[in-house]
Amino acid sequence: MRKDFTDLDLNRSVGNLLRLGVILSVSTSIIGFIKLFTEGFKMPRKYTMLEMGNSSEKVWSHFWETLMKGDGMAIIQLGILMLIFTPLMRIIFALIGYMKEKDYVYVVISTIVLAIMAISFFTGYAH
Repeated sequence: MRKDFTDLDLNRSVGNLLRLGVILSVSTSIIGFIKLFTEGFKMPRKYTMLEMGNSSEKVWSHFWETLMKGDGMAIIQLGILMLIFTPLMRIIFALIGYMKEKDYVYVVISTIVLAIMAISFFTGYAH
């Protein structure tokens, strides 16, 4: 006999997801800090990546290149990205839970919130 998915199950699952996301992001950032201090952090002489006019593709490709090299700063940035994406995953997880519960009012609300976050993320608008 299969147990129905209840609000309590959804709340526990979402709480565990948020806890796991924070623990993973903090652990990743700590590993990055340790790596950064062991490799000897030095401030860059040129800030060409911060100049206006750089495309987001250059920034992302630079991030992935340095992450694949195991750069400490890139590992810290990965931890921050994981922390940023944790609430997004919470919305997706809750949306799936609401679908399982057949609570369509919250499915619509979660979809709207998810769409607003996606538009904001992909277009770069804060408001």
